[in-house]
Amino acid sequence: MTGRVFRLHSTLELPLEDVEAYFDEDPELPAEIDDIDITRRNNTLIIKALSDDESISKYTPTAQLKASVTETRVYEEEPPRAGGPQWMDDEEEEIPSELVEFACFKGDRETVLQNTALQYPMFLVLRELATRAEKGTLTAITEADGDLEATRIVEGESRPASIEVVESPQGAGDGDGGVNWRDNEFISD
Repeated sequence: MTGRVFRLHSTLELPLEDVEAYFDEDPELPAEIDDIDITRRNNTLIIKALSDDESISKYTPTAQLKASVTETRVYEEEPPRAGGPQWMDDEEEEIPSELVEFACFKGDRETVLQNTALQYPMFLVLRELATRAEKGTLTAITEADGDLEATRIVEGESRPASIEVVESPQGAGDGDGGVNWRDNEFISD
């Protein structure tokens, strides 16, 4: 299978343990990806594609997904809002909560999906992760086997998406706004 990723934008947030559990379950990866290498450097998670293809040099950087790791306090129930009724302050109960680490795949193609070798197969991995995300969206325009495809996944659900070709405002008009270099008095013959 051949493919390319033209545009990609992601705001996906998944609990880090869900991401790790997904890869621990030994998921079915695209045929071009032999294995996945997961590295964490401080607050950055890097999920790198490994290939056994002999035509890809061991020095060629393969595609990788990059996510920032953040801690978020998750409450079992909604915490009271500031400015609420003051009579509740008499017996202030602590609402049960825990700190959860989230992998945040946020940004455009160059930020989230890096390097070109095996880029489309790694996009397919990201698309699968997006179906498991409860928060965020993934939108993309890709090409697979000569066909363009629009992808839109919102909070884990695939949504209808289409590709629309529009005329760019920069290219509009018949060129009257530019400089006519042939008849420019400041350029000598």
